[in-house]
Amino acid sequence: MSAPEFPIYDADNHLYESEDALTRHLPERHRNLFRFVEMKGRKKLVVRDRLTEFIPNPTFEVVARPGAHMDFYGANNPEGKSLRELTGEPMKAIPAFRRPEPRLELLDEQGIHATLMFPTLASLIEERLLDDPYLTQVALTAFNEWLHDEWSYDHQGRIFATPVVNPCLLDEGIAELERVIDRGAKAVLLRPAPVSGLRGTRSPFLPEFDPFWARIQEAGLLVALHASDSGYQTYLNTWEGTDGEYVAFKPKTFPAVADDGRAIQDALASAICHGMLTRFPQVKLISVENGGSWVGHLVRNLELAYKKMPNEFDEHPRDVFQRNVWVNPFWEDSVLGLIDLVGAERVCFGSDYPHPEGLDDPVAWRQEVADLPAADVERIMSTNLKALLAA
Repeated sequence: MSAPEFPIYDADNHLYESEDALTRHLPERHRNLFRFVEMKGRKKLVVRDRLTEFIPNPTFEVVARPGAHMDFYGANNPEGKSLRELTGEPMKAIPAFRRPEPRLELLDEQGIHATLMFPTLASLIEERLLDDPYLTQVALTAFNEWLHDEWSYDHQGRIFATPVVNPCLLDEGIAELERVIDRGAKAVLLRPAPVSGLRGTRSPFLPEFDPFWARIQEAGLLVALHASDSGYQTYLNTWEGTDGEYVAFKPKTFPAVADDGRAIQDALASAICHGMLTRFPQVKLISVENGGSWVGHLVRNLELAYKKMPNEFDEHPRDVFQRNVWVNPFWEDSVLGLIDLVGAERVCFGSDYPHPEGLDDPVAWRQEVADLPAADVERIMSTNLKALLAA
């Protein structure tokens, strides 16, 4: 396809962290919160006293090739190959996966003007510290310091790295929010999951967290609800009689069918039904790397709930979704179906580069919207995200 006449904005790029990403800025008294151990000649990550296999190679010295798993996620695997078989030979992590300057050069080669840049390893932090909100805040603050060291939060108006925020301890959560705002963050990452607490978990969208959301709205920050380990493996385990953790490269048939966007649906249902998006109508939420096939189910349930109990809502929940939520679909989704449901102005292109389940050639995503009017293609691949970032 010919090069577009507009700058492409990618809503989903990833970096690979260095080995000290979780530890460089940890306070001395917590220096063993994260540590690497040798097992059969490979380094594995231990969180407190628990070995995690969530990411098989947490050093990222070698990684799967970008797009290596496209056949699997595109439902084109008639031989039934495992993800490891589809991965083939791994590659050494190149500088563009680790540092912003070479990444800019790669973006230029790919034809991408700007991108949201999400962490990879950091997605395991919160679930493994769920019982301790204090340690959660300590770990996230330390990681955000590393992220700013290595990438900054706004690199030349083109790479927008996303510090991780969490209001589980309200004062500390707001203090961290202030730090990243002062350092130029345009977008932040919030795990689509309940937050930790000493008396159990609860939604981050309940009224007790309103001061956090008031600051988000005042600052005009974009909040990315990026796919993470949201803890839903715990519920799936109750069906399978197991007690394991979610492991990224070991998919199973039952979770593949049963999950179906459950975490992001529940997160957005809470943001709407618990009233946060009505109390703060200018908050901008973008769902990233959660796909888009769940949207129809959630919208239908919101409409049914309103018909059954309209007096329980201060405004129509469908209108709230349409006003406050943007969606980055998977490349293999029915993108046109999603556009029919929410409109092109609420859809954002994202490649998930350089993860193996993403696209090997990010801009090839244009093929998914090739039949749309040119103005809609430009919205989805450029101006929607540009406006959200006010860039």
